[in-house]
Amino acid sequence: MPFGPLISMLPYLSYCGISPQWCWLSICVNNFPQIKGLQRSALLQLQHHLYYAPNFTFSSKLDLWDPNTHCCSWKGVTCDALGHVIGIDLSYQNLSGSFHSIFNLHHLQCLNLAGNYFNTTLFQYGFGKLPNLTHLNLSASYDCYWRNDQSFASFDPTLKLEKLNFKTFIKNMRSLRELYLDGVNISSQSSEWCETTSLSLPKLNVLSMSGCGLTGPFCSSLLNLLDCNLSGHFPAEFFLLPKMQRIDISDNSRLMSQLPEFPINNTLEVLSLQYTNFSGSIPASIANLSNLVELYLSDNNFNGSIPPFHRSGVPNLASLDLSWNHISGSIPSSLFTLSTLQTLSLGYNSFSDCQLKLDMFLQLSNLTRLDLSNISLLIGSHNKSRTLPQLESLYLRSCNLTEFPEFIKSQNKLTDPDLSNNRIHGLVLNWLWKSTLEILDLSSNAIDIPNHTLEILDLSSNAIDIPNQFPFDDANSSFPMLISLRLRSCNISTFPAFLKSQESLEELDLSNNQISGAVPNWVWKKSLQYLDLSNNSLTSLDQFSSNQDSLEIPICNLSQLQTFDASFNKLSGSIPSCLGNISSLEYLDLQQNNFSGSIPDFGGATQLSTLQLNDNKLEGKLPRSLANCTMLYVLNLENNTLHDTFPLWLGKLPGLTVLILQANRFYGPIKHLENNFPVLDVLDIASNYFSGQLSIKFFHATHQLRSLKIGGNKLEGKLPRSLANCQKLEVLDVRKNMIHDTFPNWLVKLPSLMVLILRSNKFYGSIHFSGDGNVFPMLHILDLASNNFSGEVSVEFFQSLRAMMVIDGYKSKPSYVGDNSYYQDSVTIVNKGFEINYQKILTLLTCLDLSNNNFHGRILEEIQDLKSLHVLNLSYNSFFDSIPSALGSLTELEFCGVPLTKKCNEVGSQMLPPKEGEDSWIDGLSVWKVVLMGFGCGLVIGFSIGYTVLNEFGNKWIASFIRKWKRSR
Repeated sequence: MPFGPLISMLPYLSYCGISPQWCWLSICVNNFPQIKGLQRSALLQLQHHLYYAPNFTFSSKLDLWDPNTHCCSWKGVTCDALGHVIGIDLSYQNLSGSFHSIFNLHHLQCLNLAGNYFNTTLFQYGFGKLPNLTHLNLSASYDCYWRNDQSFASFDPTLKLEKLNFKTFIKNMRSLRELYLDGVNISSQSSEWCETTSLSLPKLNVLSMSGCGLTGPFCSSLLNLLDCNLSGHFPAEFFLLPKMQRIDISDNSRLMSQLPEFPINNTLEVLSLQYTNFSGSIPASIANLSNLVELYLSDNNFNGSIPPFHRSGVPNLASLDLSWNHISGSIPSSLFTLSTLQTLSLGYNSFSDCQLKLDMFLQLSNLTRLDLSNISLLIGSHNKSRTLPQLESLYLRSCNLTEFPEFIKSQNKLTDPDLSNNRIHGLVLNWLWKSTLEILDLSSNAIDIPNHTLEILDLSSNAIDIPNQFPFDDANSSFPMLISLRLRSCNISTFPAFLKSQESLEELDLSNNQISGAVPNWVWKKSLQYLDLSNNSLTSLDQFSSNQDSLEIPICNLSQLQTFDASFNKLSGSIPSCLGNISSLEYLDLQQNNFSGSIPDFGGATQLSTLQLNDNKLEGKLPRSLANCTMLYVLNLENNTLHDTFPLWLGKLPGLTVLILQANRFYGPIKHLENNFPVLDVLDIASNYFSGQLSIKFFHATHQLRSLKIGGNKLEGKLPRSLANCQKLEVLDVRKNMIHDTFPNWLVKLPSLMVLILRSNKFYGSIHFSGDGNVFPMLHILDLASNNFSGEVSVEFFQSLRAMMVIDGYKSKPSYVGDNSYYQDSVTIVNKGFEINYQKILTLLTCLDLSNNNFHGRILEEIQDLKSLHVLNLSYNSFFDSIPSALGSLTELEFCGVPLTKKCNEVGSQMLPPKEGEDSWIDGLSVWKVVLMGFGCGLVIGFSIGYTVLNEFGNKWIASFIRKWKRSR
């Protein structure tokens, strides 16, 4: 299954943030679209066939809805922006009768009938008639039958599935994401309910079936929670469930909790929490789980010491991974008694052992994988009479080694040793070269390489002087025939001549060097599948020809090429047209060059998933042949001079997730077709010439959007209410348009919205929030500057900005908006005419800009609750009265300007130069100070986030980012 379901077998397991009493979306629009007659008729028919049955007594009177009012305003009825009924909530209404009319509401997504009285014929109508149903709740329902005199003929305190089986009930509900059947009796059903649920409901995220009389095994396929994008607090009680044997919630980076104390009779065999956000100490009781075989706790925030693992406590432990945490203290000697241990990873922690000897770990005779990276080690003389483990994988990166560990002599199964980033120097000793070697990483040392047989060689980040120091820069030399060669960041300025003889090379990485000029024709090997030439100074892809559009240039012969990255060079001319005919090509990145002309025809590149041509000089229209690239996932054409209408024809691509057209010359209205862009996650069309009103239907179709940037165009009219359907929206930036509307209160319930920028439009009126705590729960950047908003800024306004009230407590493991492998959100903050761009948006960065509007009244002291504010701009409004003393409690801000004695020019607003060697996205962090004008001509409030931000995060986060990126490749 693509997303494992979140199992909720007990009432308290509501850690998804979704309870059985769903929070239904309420939409209030004066001029709602006319609801279709069939839907209205179905609702009226439903009301006609239902009646109250409080305390099991019949009542013919039912005042559920008023037929004289609009049905979208009826209690429990939810409509979308087009007037379709998408939600029915009749929970706990003591209703009975016929519910069959519900199955005529074909747009229905959420149905909550919990706590009512059913005749089980309800299920015979078939929920398969509701193809869009994603949420179903039938919990706490009762089974009953009525006589003709409207008295109960029979009653059962639980709803039973007897007249049809459980498999038939769920088999046609394949869109279902949440299913609540608490108290529904399926005890008479097959014990294979678990496997049936797993196979029939592939999209299920939440399953709640407490008190259902379930029997049989708990299948592992239903417990697969790996990489499900879970967030919030994971209940510690889940680890204590009786008979639970396997828990894997890895790769859910926003999932938080702590481990409980484990009872001695706990049955856990496998516990995997890798790449989550667990914290606290690892309980000592975990070292007594006698059934434990695999324990993976890497990449978390665990602290304290290693539990006293010993042979009698965990006699079956085979895998232990505690790497990438904050564990301190000493490594307990009892750890070396674990004779069953096969894999051990302790790297990247904060151990206090300064004289830790490598040979201590060689006591673990069954080890096959050992990772002690970033632990300072001493190489002692090992006991030659001892039986050494036969390692297959050995990772000793950044261990302060000055020589090669001698025990490697006896390692005859070693395949991928990593000895990078140490202080080893001199010639590589002969005994290091094993016939089993597949990958050898000696990067960031000072070593010389002799001639030996291997297939994969990684010398990245070594300073290699070609041809003076590298011993095989001769085309006639007997250099081993490689499959993979990685010379990334080796300070080389020419292509190594020994590449001429490498006819079997499949992977070549020469990125981030100083190679200039044209690519020699002998570099283009027909066997190449992966070629990375990025971050050099290359000017041509053809040594002899200046005609880059020719079908005869050598790159056209690479029929097996899957990945080609020549980004960040000085390449010019046309993009070789033959690239569009390489059927195996999956990834093409030519960004940040000087390519000109039109985009070639890509009709033959049917496997293309990523195409990045941004920051060139390309012009003309988009080739319609891109519609043939049905595997296309990311299309980035930012910052060119393309001149075309909105590519609506791309909307039929089934997997298109990122579409970036920013800073071109696209023009005209943004039209709509049914079912376009079904999985679009990022749409960035900012800084073009799009005009007209935004289509309501467009955002109804693109309801999966997470990031929407449409600023810097000529869009007008109102903000489409259908944006409320985009429940995953995190970034909405509509700056610099002509949108004329009131404040979008209908967006306040979006659960994930973090950045909202309405700057420089024609928004008007006052802003009113309910203050119920459910308004903008995640919002930490709100920019309303340069509009026509008016009125007083209310107490409820400040109370609603809860995400600005808490200072991030996890600075050692920073998170970013849209932090994923295919796209990184950025944001521009305006200050006194300066537009400062963040290439990555730290979630700890909080900003509130209300400047240049018509707000009036006092600045309320409740502003002091926004303790995490880094930017506060209230300038050019009509606020009066004194400056609240409460502003002094906002410790993240700096203050200057009248009436204060500190002058603003003492702070300055110039960007500090980046540190040498910093990555471009790190440069985008706040390594500068900034000032902002206050209200009237007085107070200025600013902030400063200096290099200390990066220092506080340390190298752990950067290395972790790189490791995750490599893993996703």
